[in-house]
Amino acid sequence: MRAIWTGSISFGLVNIPVKMYSGSERHDGLDLRMLNKKDHSPIRYARVSRRDGKEVPYEDIVKGYEWQDGDYIELTDEDFKKADAQKTKTLQIKQFADEDELDSRYYEKPYYLEPAKGAERAYALLREALEKSGKVALVKYAMRARDNMGVIKPQGRALVLNQMRFPSDLRDTGGLNLPDKNLASKEELDMALALANQQTKPFIPEDWHDEYTEELEKIIAEKAKGHKPKARGKEPENTKVEDLMSTLKASLENKR
Repeated sequence: MRAIWTGSISFGLVNIPVKMYSGSERHDGLDLRMLNKKDHSPIRYARVSRRDGKEVPYEDIVKGYEWQDGDYIELTDEDFKKADAQKTKTLQIKQFADEDELDSRYYEKPYYLEPAKGAERAYALLREALEKSGKVALVKYAMRARDNMGVIKPQGRALVLNQMRFPSDLRDTGGLNLPDKNLASKEELDMALALANQQTKPFIPEDWHDEYTEELEKIIAEKAKGHKPKARGKEPENTKVEDLMSTLKASLENKR
């Protein structure tokens, strides 16, 4: 893996040099291309200047902010560092907290933290302090032209930084038409709890994989052979309110 950031974890007056690596990679199913419907020729996207309509080479592209209408200020890597040199190179621990206090909506992306040479002991100290206390470390740092919030927690022998969203990044539920509480009857709730208990088992990550893409690959193989693929499954029918109890009972029997 290639490090995407180098800096340090600031733990009180202790600075722990670390390297940051992406802890996840997105598998977006099949690599589908955009094609011209007439002749199936692939379509490409180009970086085109609005002024003359010509394509701009990647090495000639810079970042800029529209200061006034049509007036842009170019920003360099040095400018981003000058905004706050400490923040761009430090994961500043602001506080410790119990993990169950954190709303799952705040979690965004995981990163692995690796100690730099000579920082192993301090790294292990923080990791073991988090393990024994059962707490997580909330940090603030600057990356990609903005302040970021994150949480550091131990995972095996590694410290993992989970990038988090700020509260202002979350949308409010105020515009949604949501039902009131206590609409379900006690009998319906008992039946739903029984079904949940019946389907409860240990979480094994390897049991989860992209079955939809696998089905698409089968369809592609059939079409490549000139066959007309058959539909997999069927759209579910919404359960009517009057059928809720009987449907729950049938679900329990079916699982048994």
